[in-house]
Amino acid sequence: MKTTLFAVTLAMMSFAANAQKANINNLPSQHSNSTNTTTATHFTAKPISEAVFKRMQGKSYKANCTIPHTELRYIRVLHYGFDGKVKSGELVCHQDIADDLIEIFQELYKAHYPIERIQLIDDYNADDEQSMLHNNTSCFNYRRVAGSKTLSYHSQGKAIDINPLYNPCVKRLRNGSTSVSPKTGRAYSNRSKTFKYKIDHNDLVYKLFKKHGFTWGGDWKSLKDYQHFEKK
Repeated sequence: MKTTLFAVTLAMMSFAANAQKANINNLPSQHSNSTNTTTATHFTAKPISEAVFKRMQGKSYKANCTIPHTELRYIRVLHYGFDGKVKSGELVCHQDIADDLIEIFQELYKAHYPIERIQLIDDYNADDEQSMLHNNTSCFNYRRVAGSKTLSYHSQGKAIDINPLYNPCVKRLRNGSTSVSPKTGRAYSNRSKTFKYKIDHNDLVYKLFKKHGFTWGGDWKSLKDYQHFEKK
């Protein structure tokens, strides 16, 4: 009897251990062929929940924000980090571009396109410079364009910045000097150089966003915002 009980106990312990191991990381294998399951489970766009809105209030969603939060969507995606591992990312965007972003990030995931991190800018207290310094890919943030009174397209949730440290915003000032944002991105402001994570006309990110009707800041004349894509 004791032998039987011991055997049953061992079997139950083994089952529990295997179940726990299976649930430790619910992300799909890097070699998984279950594309449909991955798409349905890990690439989602949902209305802003109370929990997410609480994270945003007073940060990306400021007291004077004129965009109803009911028009925004909370996006979850998978992406490959710079270390080659699959990571889970989160964004808030306008409902008008939610489907675009889901489709774009699905294609980037399939291509193993490297994006270092995708976190709500609220994790950086909605400080755009701090978010860029950490090379964080982000979307919604109710703010003005730096150095102006004009609201950024990020304020509507219709603009996104991809790998911003390696694709900085570069502006030629009247005194002949150059302003680079983030400041630590100056090493990547010379786009004639070859380096990793650079967005240009040959890059997959550029091709996908253009296909979905976005404008690239790298094509602007007054300044060059190489990280920035927006859709009007």
